[in-house]
Amino acid sequence: MMTKEKSSECHGTIRAIHDVMDIIGGRWKISIIACLCFDNMRYSDLLRKVEGISGKVLSRELKDLEINQLIARTVISTQPFAVEYSMTEYGRSLKEMTEVIASWGIAHRARIMEHEVVA
Repeated sequence: MMTKEKSSECHGTIRAIHDVMDIIGGRWKISIIACLCFDNMRYSDLLRKVEGISGKVLSRELKDLEINQLIARTVISTQPFAVEYSMTEYGRSLKEMTEVIASWGIAHRARIMEHEVVA
């Protein structure tokens, strides 16, 4: 049986996870964040790197990430003008999380592939 203290701790953890998922959840945001953790990118670079995302969805996701202060948008005055996206200092706090998720994904894929070969 769960104690009241553990129940409260569990509830707080779940609430925090829901808060995070509200900000970075969905199909594309983690991929966008992971790309920008490596280097600043222009919109067209992100559109190429995040395979399968549409331009409309990328624009919306970038705006959401900017509103949540995770990325910065910089207009470069070239002809024609370009827009570059980068992680903010606050957004860079997510880099470790993306590395952990990627490591888990690599290990999981290897495990599943190994299971399929045996089966």
